[in-house]
Amino acid sequence: MQQIVRTTQVLDAEGQVVGRLATRIANFLNGKHKKDYVPNTDCGDVVAVKNASKMVFTGHKLRVKKLKHHSNYPGGLKEESVERLMKTNPGRVLRHAVQFMIPKNRLRKLKLRRLKISA
Repeated sequence: MQQIVRTTQVLDAEGQVVGRLATRIANFLNGKHKKDYVPNTDCGDVVAVKNASKMVFTGHKLRVKKLKHHSNYPGGLKEESVERLMKTNPGRVLRHAVQFMIPKNRLRKLKLRRLKISA
């Protein structure tokens, strides 16, 4: 059994495009930057993101894009605009983008716990 060494990656989100930043974060959380990467183990690093409120959206996405989630009850679809979320909770927008770039398996929740976002 090999010992997993986790380091902390600190990223500054100021002036960065949300999707490209989320891709970099997902690669660090998955551990794809390490030479001993194996898809079925959780060997990723801790990622700390600062200045999440200064992220940039390209085009008209800030006004048009909506984040959706469903409560699994009839009529339970909730929508929130990204423009409003960026004012109230910008970390939630970034976490949503990263969440859907991580494989949908049992390790996803463990990987997302290592993502620390500060506005």
